[in-house]
Amino acid sequence: MSENQCSATRRDACRKNACRWFATCPKGLESLLYSELASLGAEDLRETVAGCYFSGSMAVAYRACLCSRLANRILLFVAEFPVSDSASLHAGMLALPWTDYLRATTRFVVDFSGESREIRNTRYGAQVCKDAIVDYFQQAGLERPEVALREADLRINVRLRKGGVAVSVDFSGGSLHQRGYRQEAGQAPLKENLAAALLLRADWPGIAARGGALIDPMCGSGTLLLEGAMMVADIAPGLAREHWGFEALPFHNVQQWRAIRADAEARAQRGRNRELPEIRGYDADRRVVGKAQANIERAGLAAAVRVSCKSLANLRKPTHRVIEKGLVIVNPPYGERLGERSSLRYLYAELGAALVREFPGWRGAIFTSDRELGLATGLRSYKRYALFNGPLASSLLLFELDESSMRAPRTPAGSSAEPAAAGSPVAFTGAAVAPEGGAVAPAGAEELSAGAKMFGNRVQKNLRKLERWARKSGISCYRLYDADMPEYAVAIDRYDNLLHVSEYRAPRGVKEEDAARRLAEVKQALPRVTGVPESNIYYKQRQRQRGSQQYQRQDRREELHTVREGAVKLLVNLTDFLDTGLFLDHRLLRFRIAAEVSNKHFLNLFCYTATATVHAIAAGAAATTSVDMSATYLDWARQNLAVNDFSESCNELVQADCMDWLARNERHYDVILLDPPSFSNSKRMRGTLDVQRDHVALLRATMACLRDDGVLYFSNNLRRFKLDATVESFCRVEDISARTIDQDFQRRQNIHHCWCLRHPD
Repeated sequence: MSENQCSATRRDACRKNACRWFATCPKGLESLLYSELASLGAEDLRETVAGCYFSGSMAVAYRACLCSRLANRILLFVAEFPVSDSASLHAGMLALPWTDYLRATTRFVVDFSGESREIRNTRYGAQVCKDAIVDYFQQAGLERPEVALREADLRINVRLRKGGVAVSVDFSGGSLHQRGYRQEAGQAPLKENLAAALLLRADWPGIAARGGALIDPMCGSGTLLLEGAMMVADIAPGLAREHWGFEALPFHNVQQWRAIRADAEARAQRGRNRELPEIRGYDADRRVVGKAQANIERAGLAAAVRVSCKSLANLRKPTHRVIEKGLVIVNPPYGERLGERSSLRYLYAELGAALVREFPGWRGAIFTSDRELGLATGLRSYKRYALFNGPLASSLLLFELDESSMRAPRTPAGSSAEPAAAGSPVAFTGAAVAPEGGAVAPAGAEELSAGAKMFGNRVQKNLRKLERWARKSGISCYRLYDADMPEYAVAIDRYDNLLHVSEYRAPRGVKEEDAARRLAEVKQALPRVTGVPESNIYYKQRQRQRGSQQYQRQDRREELHTVREGAVKLLVNLTDFLDTGLFLDHRLLRFRIAAEVSNKHFLNLFCYTATATVHAIAAGAAATTSVDMSATYLDWARQNLAVNDFSESCNELVQADCMDWLARNERHYDVILLDPPSFSNSKRMRGTLDVQRDHVALLRATMACLRDDGVLYFSNNLRRFKLDATVESFCRVEDISARTIDQDFQRRQNIHHCWCLRHPD
């Protein structure tokens, strides 16, 4: 029989629905694929693990290749035969009618899977099959086809299992999840067919039909948005593909394929021309947003899909028109490393709170491989679908977003899942307003002592003044009292609805019993005059510190609380360390950096918990680098990034001795913050660091990393610090200390020193 006769026989068989096919898919999608194939005309459908068997004509297979949103490949069944060893594999392959499928000009490759005791290597199995196909043509006296490991025209699929092989031709010619629009992707891209499955499980087509919108608050490269738009616009996912396996087959029906494709193109054009639902995406990473925009343009959906740079902290429901219903779907990071996983609990808690706050009445969908992270959202799912993201067993969690769907979020003890909104400091519940005569105690409470009344009156006076200022300034954490009355030597810092009280060590000459009595009066007065319950007030004794003592662990309660400062959220710990993770006196410096860093590269040396870095990222820094020796504080920094939905992809956290790092660094930065401790003798560094002794060398090394038109902010908290005059020999120096002391620290003008340094003109 000639090659043309063989092709005609095969074409006739397929036209009469005599062909057997197998559609592969990711595990967990089988039932969805079954329904999809049935809608495309497939018959005799049968589900199996990671795919569906079916029968049908060539037209059905063409439509499956072009229109399936879920399949990986469409395989055309060739034959099955038993295999005991490599000889029987070769003989079975040699006996098949390969001229039905291959021309002499066809470049082919064999994809072999499975193994047995005799055939233990897939490369060896593929080699045996390839040799048999070449031998078939040589024995028939025909020109042999070319084997091409790359850019093959046709792929032969051979699967070894249970003493036999199943041989198929890859009709689709490569995985169908590759639509062609995504050439730019983020760090962990979601495959297109899995994204389509998530949307179908969440009933996006039904929601869209009822006028609902689609929002992805962590859109990455935009895959979920694009798949959602293609669904509602009736755009066949295979229209942008340039290569198909069936084009190399001798019996390929060109006219039939052109007709099926033309029909799909017409439907897609009609879909693009009609008004589509609101489809929007956001991501905190500007570079990833740029990739998403490129993908959207490539898909021809720029008129329907819009993405912008926005962090989870700033997520809001669109307000340009009324949208009562919709789907918020998100594939947040999973975090395989322990430190990442810990920090992501805060991200998931914020995600859950944001969904309920901004999208009441909508449906929510979260795809994750980590059950504990799913629980950390604080949301109660009404449906869970088990799926696989590559090798990762994962779940799609569905929620009806309303107050009843909230449960207590599983974040680390003490963290706040619902912090106050920026610009609206939390009012102290039940705070009594004292008349001029003194503090007012609640009815039935123990009478305050004279000293407690005097102290309470001063605190209330400060509270009235600072609360108005804080509200106007958009902050909710500030110093409320700082030894205003020398005999009551404490510093009181407010963190939203919490108080942190540091007792200064009593001077020599003050009796211990007098100091203890005054602290007791502080403890007696504070709950009454502020309305903050005793359980929300944390007390510590502050002493003169040297080296890393201020960073040493005092406790291990690991209670992190979420607070706001301007546009960002920050995590504070009021129990475990002498300091809280947020230096309030540097607030204005952080705001100043944020105002200057847009689209610039920022370096934060001795970064501590990277609060300045968080402000820089929120303000649009192009990239940031934060360096510190402490793994504990870098993990804290990582959590500060996570709670604001900031990626580490362009925000590097480096554990290193800053002096050593500066000696190795070859990059340059536009804005640098250098805020070293007064003294450090950490075991992780060579020698010691004394900021008075070493600041000239430190500044020289840092200036070497500064771009010609850049700015370096140098700050430290050594009260008696003096800037060496030689610094002015290699840079322009401006003392901005007074401009970085905010209203709540006016009583301590020397709490820190700060200079602005630039390269000489």
